[in-house]
Amino acid sequence: MANKINVVLEKSIDFALMLIEFCELLENSRKFVVANQLLKSGTSIGANLHEAQNAESKTDFVHNTLFNLNLLNKNAPFSFIL
Repeated sequence: MANKINVVLEKSIDFALMLIEFCELLENSRKFVVANQLLKSGTSIGANLHEAQNAESKTDFVHNTLFNLNLLNKNAPFSFIL
């Protein structure tokens, strides 16, 4: 069976790459604290999604996925600030 493309994981990688570029712009504007927090929480989404994919149980998968939702919610205020 051929490997299926996981759209969610692909989008998380694309998001992380765009976020890294954006954080570099923020650092050039000397907004180090915002860039640092955004970079940490935004790039960990992909890592946590990979971890969720390898969960040992459905409960673990749901827990990891909800944790990612919390990270996304943590990033949402930055879109209004910036």
